[in-house]
Amino acid sequence: MNAKRTMTLNLTDAEMSALEQMAVAKDLTKTGVLRQALKLYQLIDARIASGEKVFVENALTKEKAELAIL
Repeated sequence: MNAKRTMTLNLTDAEMSALEQMAVAKDLTKTGVLRQALKLYQLIDARIASGEKVFVENALTKEKAELAIL
């Protein structure tokens, strides 16, 4: 297993609340939620960097919206 390092993360009350709610909903630790978020961000960023576009689609209306990363 890879060595792990510790960091301090400062979040607003709203950000911490959102993180806690996601952790409960997904049955993950807060660290687990953040790890998944980082993996997703890396995936999306890599695809956009390679010239692809990333979309989300409403399953009911089929309306699409393009994701953008700053």
